[in-house]
Amino acid sequence: MLSSKASSNCHGQDSLYFLGWQVYEKNPFHEVENPTGIIQMGLAENQLSFDLVESWLRKNPDVMGLKNKDGESVFRDLALFQDYHGMPAFKNELVEYMAKIRGNKVKFDPNNLVLAAGATSANETLIFCLADPGDAILLPTPSYAGFDRDLKWRTGVEIVPIHCSSSNGFRISMFALEEAYERAQKLNLKVKGVLITNPSNPLGTTMTKDELQSLITFAIDKDIHLISDEVFSGTVFDSPCFISIMEAAMDSNLKRNTDVLSRIHIVYSLSKDLGLPGFRVGMIYSNNQTVVSAATKMSSFGLVSSQTQYLLSYMLANKKFTSNYMKRNQKRLKKRKEMLVSGLKKSGINCLKSNAGLFCWVDMRHLLCSNTFEAETDLWKKILCEVGLNISPGSSFHCSQPGWFRVCFANMNQSTLQVALRRITNFVERSSFNYQQNMGSLSRKLISNWVRKLSSADREEQER
Repeated sequence: MLSSKASSNCHGQDSLYFLGWQVYEKNPFHEVENPTGIIQMGLAENQLSFDLVESWLRKNPDVMGLKNKDGESVFRDLALFQDYHGMPAFKNELVEYMAKIRGNKVKFDPNNLVLAAGATSANETLIFCLADPGDAILLPTPSYAGFDRDLKWRTGVEIVPIHCSSSNGFRISMFALEEAYERAQKLNLKVKGVLITNPSNPLGTTMTKDELQSLITFAIDKDIHLISDEVFSGTVFDSPCFISIMEAAMDSNLKRNTDVLSRIHIVYSLSKDLGLPGFRVGMIYSNNQTVVSAATKMSSFGLVSSQTQYLLSYMLANKKFTSNYMKRNQKRLKKRKEMLVSGLKKSGINCLKSNAGLFCWVDMRHLLCSNTFEAETDLWKKILCEVGLNISPGSSFHCSQPGWFRVCFANMNQSTLQVALRRITNFVERSSFNYQQNMGSLSRKLISNWVRKLSSADREEQER
């Protein structure tokens, strides 16, 4: 009775990443009203600098009231505006903001920018432009849990993982890249591109210029596309600095290949950097005019409202505000990340060294009862239901090694994070106590059995 799409189970909603949210929503933590509830640490949302945005809005009531610089209402114009190419003023400010985040080392042409209703829509639209159903995209793992939904659910495109390991900090090796490409070929899948997240979600790390240029060279050699999801580019709070794929592509040796820029595409949004996920502002940037044209046509299925574009064009045009916001936001993110890392370390839990993002990639392998994903799921259930923390297990990010978790720190206030850290500390102490008890019981049992065997041996000797 229904379409195969409606009946299919490939949306990814059954992932532990999403299931944790569902459990949280039934019992959310509140400092006063529900202090024993579950604390949401599975949501990569930036609330640390929301006050800066709110302050700007209070100082610019005319923009909020949809009035121009002369105080005249522009409501009628905005209510009727529906051009899916987007408002020129907003696109101009958006590309300037993107360049600013990248230290103005690269410039972006607003004519190469396509607006979309968030990065989710932008990623899916770009996949529609680059691949057909049954084609494949190579994706380094661990990777964002929502990509199963964003990249393949409606497009019909297959995802082939590039397996990265903790042995080198989950960096993309050329061996792993070639292995994934060969695996796709053995499955008779036509590889159309590689998609990376830089800074990485869930790792919170940035890629070096050498790594990016190796990926570009790989894409050229294989005659495929390279997509760089850079939605966390403005969250880089520590060295090394962020290097965009476009900056890496401007290397003189790579520029000799005139086709290189036509196969490189960027996805960006204001959800993470400005903390505005509800505004649904995403974009695709590409030097490939066929991609820009096709994506622009598809954008009519997921437009950014004219009211939102109008408001944000004024906000981004205020260079003093954007400069202040970027500096203070990065400083706050660094301080909050250090608070989480320090608190976990006191509990004997280490994190992957990171310099960006709204989360940490946390190593809990020593808390597993066995080196299996079943043990990881059991640990996740305990932390969710008994400890009251919704963190995301590595398996939901397709991590090839059990025991890693993504833990978010920017979607809560400092006091809530302190509660979360106390809970995890108590949990680790209880686990250690139970382990020592069990080991003590096992030791006593072994000694008892040993004494019993000795006594039995003595009796047998006497009887002889």
